[in-house]
Amino acid sequence: MKVLSDLKTVVKSRFYSKLRGGKVRCELCERRCRIPPGEYGYCKTRVNIDGELFTVVYGYLSALESRPIEVKPFFHYHPGSTALTFSTWSCNFDCPWCQNHELSKTAPKLEVAKFTPPKTVVEIALRNGDDGLCASFQEPTLLTDYNLEVFKLGSKVGLYSCYVSNGYMTEKVLTSLKEVGMDGLKIDVKGDPETYLKYCGGIDVYKVWKNAEKAKTMGFHVEIVNLIVTGVNDDEACLRFIVENHIKRLGVDTPIHFTRYYPAFKFSNPPTPVDKLVEAYQIAKKAGIKFPYIGNVLGHPLEDTYCPNCGKRLIKRFGFKVVDYKVTDDGKCPYCREEIPIRT
Repeated sequence: MKVLSDLKTVVKSRFYSKLRGGKVRCELCERRCRIPPGEYGYCKTRVNIDGELFTVVYGYLSALESRPIEVKPFFHYHPGSTALTFSTWSCNFDCPWCQNHELSKTAPKLEVAKFTPPKTVVEIALRNGDDGLCASFQEPTLLTDYNLEVFKLGSKVGLYSCYVSNGYMTEKVLTSLKEVGMDGLKIDVKGDPETYLKYCGGIDVYKVWKNAEKAKTMGFHVEIVNLIVTGVNDDEACLRFIVENHIKRLGVDTPIHFTRYYPAFKFSNPPTPVDKLVEAYQIAKKAGIKFPYIGNVLGHPLEDTYCPNCGKRLIKRFGFKVVDYKVTDDGKCPYCREEIPIRT
């Protein structure tokens, strides 16, 4: 383990506790892996070295590029802006339809790991003219030790910071991210309890909703996304489960996106019918959610933002671009003065 601990990408984690016999408990995500000396946790990015927990992906990036914030999708968070988006490797979930499986299903290869200093990420964002920073592509929780430093530096120069996440981090992680200036969290909700147990690696869906609720309480801007996978989570009971928990935990003002699945990784079920997305949208709308959306359907009118009071279109989108924006500077509908919750 001496060679491993000498690598720049191998850094002691902030999120663990020591157990008997040299074991440690990882406190990064809600799996809370108990890891013996010399062994890795479920996600393959945490290793026990002599009774201490280390991340092996500190600054070990798999992707780095400027992207519109609408790609995430965030529709009520700095609309029209771009964020320098970056990621590492692996995941703490096991979804067989993963749309980014090239990154999430690949364990870190330390023999080829290259270290990117946190300040370099911020410098690239500023050079590119980005408005913020976003940890995405694969599960950003696994990169949190590194992200804390990146986001802290970014906050000092006026960059916003956000996660595109499965929402399974611990409360300690949420608190730490908030302390360094992160204020945006998009959570992918996979489905009902059966979906998580059968397809995602034995995950407890209620911990995901708990984290979403906690993040909202802490002042994060939260948006929820449900990738509707054909034959998995597309039945009415599952959609209603998601909508009911969304309202109960986050309220009717929090945006929710129902996005189209395409075959990927180990899953070959056909793409989500657009009519199914519209059905989910209508279930959410009838239940009282003010800002439901559908996604991954180029040019569809339900990707636009409408005033929940007067019905006028306030934000028109095409693809990942905002082509018309009518929300007032004080966050109101210009036609009826209804409050539109947009974080800018």
